[in-house]
Amino acid sequence: MGNQENGIGEMGLSGIHLGSKNKYRRMDSQLADDGGLDDASLQQQQQEERRRTTRKYVFACAIFASLNSVLLGYDVGVMSGAILFIHEDLKITEVQEEVLVGCLSVISLVGSLAGGRTADAIGRKWTMGLAAIIFQTGAAIMTLAPSFEILMVGRLLAGVAIGFGLTVAPVYIAEISPTVSRGSLTAFPEIFINIGILLGYVSNYAFSGLPSHTNWRIMLAVGILPSVFIGFALCVIPESPRWLVMQNRVEEAKTVLSKTNESDAEVEERLAEIQLAAGTSNGEKYEEKAVWREFLNPSPALRRMLVTGIGIQCFQQVTGIDAVVYYSPAILKEAGLHGNSKLLGATVAVGITKTVFILVAIFLTDKLGRKPLLYVSTIGMTICLFTLGITLSFLKGGSFGIDLAVLSICANVAFFSVGIGPICWVLTSEIFPLKLRAQAAALGAVGNRICSGFISMSFLSVARAITMSRTFFIFSAVSAISVAFVYACVPETKGKSLEQIEELFQGEQVWEGSRVELGDVEQLVQK
Repeated sequence: MGNQENGIGEMGLSGIHLGSKNKYRRMDSQLADDGGLDDASLQQQQQEERRRTTRKYVFACAIFASLNSVLLGYDVGVMSGAILFIHEDLKITEVQEEVLVGCLSVISLVGSLAGGRTADAIGRKWTMGLAAIIFQTGAAIMTLAPSFEILMVGRLLAGVAIGFGLTVAPVYIAEISPTVSRGSLTAFPEIFINIGILLGYVSNYAFSGLPSHTNWRIMLAVGILPSVFIGFALCVIPESPRWLVMQNRVEEAKTVLSKTNESDAEVEERLAEIQLAAGTSNGEKYEEKAVWREFLNPSPALRRMLVTGIGIQCFQQVTGIDAVVYYSPAILKEAGLHGNSKLLGATVAVGITKTVFILVAIFLTDKLGRKPLLYVSTIGMTICLFTLGITLSFLKGGSFGIDLAVLSICANVAFFSVGIGPICWVLTSEIFPLKLRAQAAALGAVGNRICSGFISMSFLSVARAITMSRTFFIFSAVSAISVAFVYACVPETKGKSLEQIEELFQGEQVWEGSRVELGDVEQLVQK
């Protein structure tokens, strides 16, 4: 009796071929087939179990790494309401009010610059811990501040810590995430910023009824609470595998990769890519001078990366999002809404909108891609900012004008959260080479913070000089320019590993829109 290889066909007693669909089969052959099916089924179950475990682990790491972002969001949200009572309690001037609000963004650029170097020196994980400690110290000083000067000291410390967190968290998440979900996971810090903003608005509304000497202090003190969760997070999350490779700790990096990738083959592939990308960093630590020399005299590819990364960070802020978030009570008061309770209640609606729509971005970033969402975001913001300018020019004071102003502000933050808000951080954490990534992302964050500080510190003065409506017409024009920037300078990075994205910038096609080449399609199909 004969049995063809792979069980495709069988031979009868006379040697006559009975066909692959013969219903009479040998019992031992059937048992072998059943055993094979059981082994395959067991292997498939093991792979599925590892896939679920890996996804849960990476998801938890992304959440814990994003907790620092709650601090930034809470500070932004709570200060928009607390400043009303600080002004009343400490008798500060309007200029001092602008400095108090805007200095956080300016001083955070110091933290951003220091954060990149610190992340390369002590690791991504412990840099986030250092940021939490500095922020809590600043928050405690602000809570107990008896004067404007002491309040500024705490504010400056908080700004440094926020600069650390803004730089390191997206880089860490991008380096630890698998390719297929990197976009969604890297947007987590933006989610937590929005959650923090919403909590700040709710805190404003909840404590606004207390005496003005007490309420703003309680509002600021609540921001100390996340430190408990951040301390727990540092005991759970691992170090970035790419940083470990740069420190020549390859076995530790392989251990982390085995927890964050779905197969051993993928672990080996990723490790090989990281070691190749690390270059001389794999054998010895690179010198900081060499990094900055590359920034001062960049190659054509690095120049494109810097234009894209720093440009998208600046456009995120010069479209006026911080003016809308920080000064939404002042904007609504200009539209005709009065009473602190009503103003703070309206800002809660803004915070809810911002938080809900960031969740939409999380689900769509890795499905639709970065560039389509950037188009939707920047075009939508342009329309909303122009509408708000029209409202403040011709419709303020009436109920329709107030409703349209609230709607325009909510729609503006919604479009921001769907696209440029989170994707700005996604892009700057994934487009730079490994040995430059932390410090290049820090440069992008510096550009972001400078623009944020400029907008938040000058908004009231500019609005008083040229009217608030014209200020929003300017924001609308800048937002329209950002649409052109996205078209010309931002490539599509969906579905590519960090090392593949680095190769993408080697060619001129990065300036020609988001063409998907055949090799990229094959990569996506394989994934």
